[in-house]
Amino acid sequence: MRSKKPDPAGRIVSFLDIGTNSVRLLIVRLNPNQSYTILSRQKQQVRLGEGEFDDEEITPEATERVVTVCKRLEELGRAFNTEEFVAVATSALREAANQNEILHRLRLESQIDVRVISGREEARLIFLGVASATPIGDKKALFIDIGGGSTEIAVGDERDYTFLESFKLGAIRLSNIYLPRNQTGPVPSDLYRKIQRHIKNSIVQSLGEIQKHAPELAIGSSGTIMNLAEIARRAFPHTGEAQTSTLSAKDLRKVIDHLCSLPLEQRRKVPGINPERADIIIGGAAILDVFMRELSLDSITITTRGLQDGLLVDYLSRMDAFPLLGELSPRERSVLQLGRSCGINEVHARTVTSLALDLFDSAREIGLHTLGDHERELLEYGTFLHDVGSFISYTNHHAHSYYLIRNSEILGFDQKEVTIIANLARFHRKKAPRKKDPEILELDPQERELMRTLAMFLRLAESLDRSHAALIQQVRFTSSNREEVHLEVIARGDCHLEIWGIEGERKAFEKAFGKRLVFTVTGAANEPG
Repeated sequence: MRSKKPDPAGRIVSFLDIGTNSVRLLIVRLNPNQSYTILSRQKQQVRLGEGEFDDEEITPEATERVVTVCKRLEELGRAFNTEEFVAVATSALREAANQNEILHRLRLESQIDVRVISGREEARLIFLGVASATPIGDKKALFIDIGGGSTEIAVGDERDYTFLESFKLGAIRLSNIYLPRNQTGPVPSDLYRKIQRHIKNSIVQSLGEIQKHAPELAIGSSGTIMNLAEIARRAFPHTGEAQTSTLSAKDLRKVIDHLCSLPLEQRRKVPGINPERADIIIGGAAILDVFMRELSLDSITITTRGLQDGLLVDYLSRMDAFPLLGELSPRERSVLQLGRSCGINEVHARTVTSLALDLFDSAREIGLHTLGDHERELLEYGTFLHDVGSFISYTNHHAHSYYLIRNSEILGFDQKEVTIIANLARFHRKKAPRKKDPEILELDPQERELMRTLAMFLRLAESLDRSHAALIQQVRFTSSNREEVHLEVIARGDCHLEIWGIEGERKAFEKAFGKRLVFTVTGAANEPG
């Protein structure tokens, strides 16, 4: 595909993923400032692979379902003024003897040209979708996605993959073979072991190759894995934020034992289960179980990202001058994406961020705090996003910023980090944070103290660019004693607004650090403060 230049007016693109179990639609507006806005996500179960893997033909009933659903989704995309559809089909259509007939009907009746992709191409796109939003750095990760007809595996870091594979193993495929519709009772242990042997035999030749790449952690995508994690979360609640986004091998096996012990109708009522998956979830669970056993994985991190997101990332990578992909980390991309989607003044945001980090670094050098690089990173992101609320209204934009950050999909952060970033934006102006403010009550005392410290650096930095003219050339804390802290400000010109702003923060500074703030301002038309 030829590279595309961003349309100065923005454009709408829809991405369609026709899977073995479901059809998914992602509608995206590509903005003129090289950000994008997700307009809609839709998913409809079609069970395209139901009965297919016996005779390699998609049934007439499944064909009608997928054509009808695609037609409706195409109409929805057109209602959003979609200019281009990017549509792919995976395992079910990949193996169907009547593939051409179905593709022709989709082209004729839903006006969509569908590209059938190979298993490894599917694995590559899933990798792009997940890795682009997962902060794993240079660590090697195993990516696993369990679909209805196939399971895709990738090994790589957050920038590139080193291994891709696709296996003819899926929740519907295995259920068709071992758990047909007329078998609605509990699943005996000998039958489950039979499914496990089938999976082991299918992956045995690739296990050694995967182990050679030495993945240090595992990340699971797809509806099957997410649903298993949700069942485990309901059945075995753990304390701690991290537990909501991981599934341990121990909990997975408990879930499987419980699901196998139930007849289908009772399985549909298990807390957390998607009732539409109850008849196929054991087959999907067995795949994850075997991979985790054979690769000695104690736990797997769960993500909502997948093939659709990979289609978007792949599309953007082919556009000229689209900077969100480049060398940025997933967290950096996510923050930049939100800021640009909300139309922030990027020059001001970068100026204030630079000032805030200079304050943080120089304060650490003189012993004013002992915070580390992680806290510095949160300050950087909270500062860059502090004005996003102006997208709604300048009036009370600090409160709007808090709401947008808390409720936006900024990828690569846990909930505590999002809360801190949102509160930094919330308290960048007006009153400084207080211990009993409702926005920070969910933070523990140590995190609240962190908030007050970081917010002080942001408030000072915002004051130092009050005119939005980037008048401050350099700022740094130079010394500190038991009673006062000295701040040196070097200006490019008349910065009386900035001086006024710093004066207004003196009381808040003393409250945060227990010391008076003494500052000097040098530069044309400025006097020491």
